[in-house]
Amino acid sequence: MRTRGTAKADRMGARQRPASLRQKLEFVLLSAVLLGTGILGGCAGLATGTKTTTTGQAAFQVSPTSVSFGKVNVGKQATQTIAVSNTGTLPFSITQATISNPQFSLTGVTLPMAMATGQSGNFTVAVTPSATGSLTGTLTVQGDNGAAPAVVNLSATAVASAPQISLSSNSVQFGTVSDGSTGNATLLISNNGNADLTISLISVSGTGFGVNGITTPKTISAGQSVSAGLTFQPTVAGGASGTLSITSNDPVNPTMTVALAGTGSTTAAGQLQANPTSLSFGSVGVGSNSTKTVVFSNTGTAAIQISTISVSGTGFSANGITAPLILNPAATATLNVVFAPTAGGSASGSVTVTTDQLHSPMTISLTGIGAVPGLSITPTSFVFGSLVDGQTKSQTFTLTNTGSASLTISQVSVSGTGYSLSGLTTPSTIAAGATATFGVLFAPTTVGSFSGTITIASNAPGSPLTVALSGSGTAGTVSLSANPTSLAFGSVNAGTTSSKSVTLTNSGTANVTISQVTVSAKDVTTSGVSTPVTLTPGQTQTLTVAFKPTAAETVSGNVTLTNSVGGNTVIAVSGTGLQAGISLTPSSAGFGSVVVGAANSQTIKIGNPGTAVLTITQANVTGSGFGTTGLALPLSINPGATSTFNAQYQPSVTGAASGSITIVSNAGTSPSTVSLTGTGVAATQILSFSTNALNFGNVTTGSSSTLPVTVTNTGNSNVQISQIAASGTGYSLSGAGVPVTLTPSQSLTFSVIFGPAATGSFPGSVTVTSNATGSPATITLSGSGVVTVTHSVSLSWTASTSTVNGYNVYRSLTSGTGYTKLNGGLVSAVTYTDSTVANGTTYYYVTTAVDASGNESTNSNEAVAAIP
Repeated sequence: MRTRGTAKADRMGARQRPASLRQKLEFVLLSAVLLGTGILGGCAGLATGTKTTTTGQAAFQVSPTSVSFGKVNVGKQATQTIAVSNTGTLPFSITQATISNPQFSLTGVTLPMAMATGQSGNFTVAVTPSATGSLTGTLTVQGDNGAAPAVVNLSATAVASAPQISLSSNSVQFGTVSDGSTGNATLLISNNGNADLTISLISVSGTGFGVNGITTPKTISAGQSVSAGLTFQPTVAGGASGTLSITSNDPVNPTMTVALAGTGSTTAAGQLQANPTSLSFGSVGVGSNSTKTVVFSNTGTAAIQISTISVSGTGFSANGITAPLILNPAATATLNVVFAPTAGGSASGSVTVTTDQLHSPMTISLTGIGAVPGLSITPTSFVFGSLVDGQTKSQTFTLTNTGSASLTISQVSVSGTGYSLSGLTTPSTIAAGATATFGVLFAPTTVGSFSGTITIASNAPGSPLTVALSGSGTAGTVSLSANPTSLAFGSVNAGTTSSKSVTLTNSGTANVTISQVTVSAKDVTTSGVSTPVTLTPGQTQTLTVAFKPTAAETVSGNVTLTNSVGGNTVIAVSGTGLQAGISLTPSSAGFGSVVVGAANSQTIKIGNPGTAVLTITQANVTGSGFGTTGLALPLSINPGATSTFNAQYQPSVTGAASGSITIVSNAGTSPSTVSLTGTGVAATQILSFSTNALNFGNVTTGSSSTLPVTVTNTGNSNVQISQIAASGTGYSLSGAGVPVTLTPSQSLTFSVIFGPAATGSFPGSVTVTSNATGSPATITLSGSGVVTVTHSVSLSWTASTSTVNGYNVYRSLTSGTGYTKLNGGLVSAVTYTDSTVANGTTYYYVTTAVDASGNESTNSNEAVAAIP
């Protein structure tokens, strides 16, 4: 539409504009076009306009898009990892993953798999081929919310598992071997494949060649090896060759061969070998002997003549072979060599064997040590000191064989008054370096000094060996001591027992007999000593003293022990008896009105105002519906301390009731009573709601609005809510978990959520089902789904007929005045888009033209845009 209008007020103030520019701008037509997204739904605005829509996008990608597993053995599994990431602007869920070839599989993911914007995750793809050959397949991953599916190409080459045989050598040379002798060699057979290798047959061709150490069929695991023994036994002179053939399940080399070669020789020769080539006899006692053997063998092919065998060295001799002797090939002869030393010290010698062989004679070296016994004793003398007549003292003596041969003790004796021996039976043998012990007891029977001597006869040099002893006997003294000498029991609860121990010691030098134990203290007793009892010097006895008060009291006195010579040992005792007390707060409990079947409780505090520990043993309850909780018996309460339990009333019928709790304890005022009263009333079950209707108003589609509902139990009994259900399109609940029990005055708050997926009005309801009166209760729901619209204004005008550099665009919220320029630099085109408009606002626009000198024309006609 083209509109002529009068020129607006001069926006340049006193600035003048060329007449031609003013005149031509009077004919510029300015029009505004409203642009919006969504539905304009009843909004007022321009009758003509253009609309655009802006929405988010769900998208994802997988990496890599092609997976090759390479070569995989049939029946084995190989895996690869595939990454998936949300590359769109909306959250979505992966709902399905399909694989076209069943030999491929997908693990490590649970579908549907929710993925927030920017989130990543992993899949594991596996292949388990069932037959050889090339495998291909595809993995197709699909998501919701409009996301495009993704495809991953899969491939693998299935190969069969196979063994692979490998030999340590493909030829064996035995060299020259005498006819009738045997040459030996070893061949290592290995499996370098990835499956079991089975050797089904091993055969040898060629005269004199053989194989041992392996039997067929033989299975060799992958990576393992076995050894086979090869032999060459020539029967004639000259070169010989053969072949070892190995047949297996190796698919590439089913038969492997090893070339065998050797030379037979007819020249016969004897060879004497001794085992061992030297003898060491170690230590041998003088007067005894040791025998060792040497085995001579002919390992050659001709007989050997042994002409002489001679032995040198003091104490060495030989027997078992009489020379001359013919030793045929492979024959053996055993020589016995004897070492019988006649004196102590090291000895050496040799056996010399003379034969008809080239390297005769053969010498075997001999060594040994002549061993003699030695004797030492510890201690070399001993002083027993002074002993009271009737006492004894013992001392252990140690005999050590310090020599290198066995020591024989033929006799051990002791002389002197009061001395005796024990612990060693003769004759006795002690090995070299070993020890033996015996004891000497000194038991004087009279007063005086006494000396004695131990005499030891043996086969050691310097026998016999003697040890000096000394000691004395003295008269004894009698003394009985007590530790401690006094006992303070402190505070002890009446009726309980406190015990303490006293150690009685004979601190004299003679025996003491305790003849009597006397107690002179109230409620004190003794045990552990039955009179009469005798204590030897240094011996101890434990006396137990017990204090068991019968009331609140203070006790002091003595425990007196009388000994055999009329002396007294006195132990002082003291203690305080304590008595428990009891207080009950409150002394009566009134429960008021309680619903039949329900329970009410009150806390009762038990105090101990006494001086002893209060022990409660019984709590007896009388009266219908009354009971106790939290009272575990027996219960102990320290003086000044308190404890609590609950008195409970749970009526089964309506009406008044009374009863009591009787508490039995060790308090002096026991038993104690708490009186109980209460009234049973009928149950009421009522639910009240914070609202009976919820109106969500307009809610943008794709979003949600939440309103709370509070349910309160206004009755006097528990209400069981079994179901809370929402009906109607777009409505759901949060926090409405059932079943739930509400106690009187207790409330439950849950939320109703309205999330429209489309525009329009949607009714609904929430139904609450319970055991309350009037169930089920209904809350009506209402709300509308609308679409959020964003707008912009598109402006266009006719070009000026004058020569201009550009245009300015102005906007105001008031028609005809208050314009504000929108553009920064001049607008060169004859169009302009204003994207800074707000909903529910009307805007007024004008334009001006500007020439090269900066002169600006008057305003164009005014264009109006009403934003809904």
